Amino acid sequence: MRNAILGTVALVTLTLAASASAENVLVTVENNQPMGGFSFTPLWHGFHDGSFDAFDAGSAASAGLELIAELGDPSALDGEFAAAVPSGVSSVLFSPSGPPPFTPGQVNSALLNVGDATVNRYFSFAAMVIPSNDLFIGNDDPMGYEVFDAGGNFNGPLTIEVYGRDVWDAGTEVNDASDGPAFVVGQDGTLGTAEGGVVHAFFGSPGAADYLNSLNGIETPAYTVTDLLTEGELLATITITPEPTSFTGLALMGLLATRLRRR
Repeated sequence: MRNAILGTVALVTLTLAASASAENVLVTVENNQPMGGFSFTPLWHGFHDGSFDAFDAGSAASAGLELIAELGDPSALDGEFAAAVPSGVSSVLFSPSGPPPFTPGQVNSALLNVGDATVNRYFSFAAMVIPSNDLFIGNDDPMGYEVFDAGGNFNGPLTIEVYGRDVWDAGTEVNDASDGPAFVVGQDGTLGTAEGGVVHAFFGSPGAADYLNSLNGIETPAYTVTDLLTEGELLATITITPEPTSFTGLALMGLLATRLRRR
């Protein structure tokens, strides 16, 4: 009887382990800013074979990246993703209040099936930083976040912390708080002066400090900005975990373990 129970425990253990390395993952996004801090738009993210390069520092932004950096619209970037990696899987994670941005303190999660985990091993993301003309967060290394190994086994949980120093400037629109920043009361986000520059790190670039100071007191549709982002300040946390193990499986493990202790 003991051998039978041990066999059942082993079977359940293997089943739960398989579940932990399955293609279903839970993606969680949190805005870590204090009240009055910065926000970001719904997070576009994709799982791919490592060949999708959303942008390169020092090069001009694609049309898709420009649209998400200036307006928070992920549709064109998603189209570029689908064309570059037809086998890839992408999605947009909205804030808990719906399409509006992730405001300070908000967190939300969504399950996603990545398809073939031996192929779609890598993770990319992008979202607009609010308020701004064309600031965004994202990864310029397409293989920077390896979620699955070559055998399709889950490498994780994976936690991505995005700090102020990780914010990018798309170089597509002049940074001017009075000229076309999106998600700002009294401004038309579709306007703004074209810059014709390249993607570069925002902090440390000429005029970055003055631009930040000009955003103090800006009114967004949700709140007034009173806390300015700094290089070392945490803006967002992205966590990727396996699909949560079912309560039934955990309960069965507990029951079997109890029976073993009593024998």
